Amino acid sequence: MANVLVVDDAKFMRLTIGNILTKSNHTVIGEAENGKDAVSLYRDHRPDLVTMDITMPEMNGIEAVREIVKEYPKAKIIMCSAMGQQRLIVEAIEAGAKDFIVKPFDEGRVLEAVKRVLG
Repeated sequence: MANVLVVDDAKFMRLTIGNILTKSNHTVIGEAENGKDAVSLYRDHRPDLVTMDITMPEMNGIEAVREIVKEYPKAKIIMCSAMGQQRLIVEAIEAGAKDFIVKPFDEGRVLEAVKRVLG
């Protein structure tokens, strides 16, 4: 199964998505609460997959995706967004994200996106 980096500024959201992933035999290899930490953890661990929140302090998810994809063009990143952030989702996909899931997380939808992105 996949090694996943979970990025969200809210601990509760990291726990929620982490639980969904570990229940499906994926391993959460790291957590970050902002885009800057996400980029550095990505470099250190090269996870198979990243779940990335859009709105975060220091560096937002879209900037982080751009950074990661610039260095690692094959990076697999799923954006996580609140309802009503459609424009940001489009921007994230253009930046290199492979898919997105909407909060509050639906377990089925999360796992579907993970499966699709991992191929």
